Amino acid sequence: MEGKINTEKTLIISRSGRVKGEIIADKVIINGLFEGECYANHVEILPHGKAQGTIHSDELSIERGGHFIGESQPTTEDQVVKLQQHEAKAELSNEKASKKDSSAS
Repeated sequence: MEGKINTEKTLIISRSGRVKGEIIADKVIINGLFEGECYANHVEILPHGKAQGTIHSDELSIERGGHFIGESQPTTEDQVVKLQQHEAKAELSNEKASKKDSSAS
């Protein structure tokens, strides 16, 4: 999958899974391949997991065999939640703008 994933739950990238882009989640478990930017309260890289990019989390664990190439930045739960709220407001604004445009035509 390529793109942006935003969830308040746990996101699991399975052993055969591939994600490239941005992830915003409460918890991310990586056992496949992830490339991009991740904002999460908890991140686990399992033995077959490979992560490349920037991980914003205060709880990062990498099991033996897991690989991480990139940068780790601290964050607080409030920052992740605030980011999710910001994203939701932006989506709502975009939806309102789209409805205005379609009703004007």
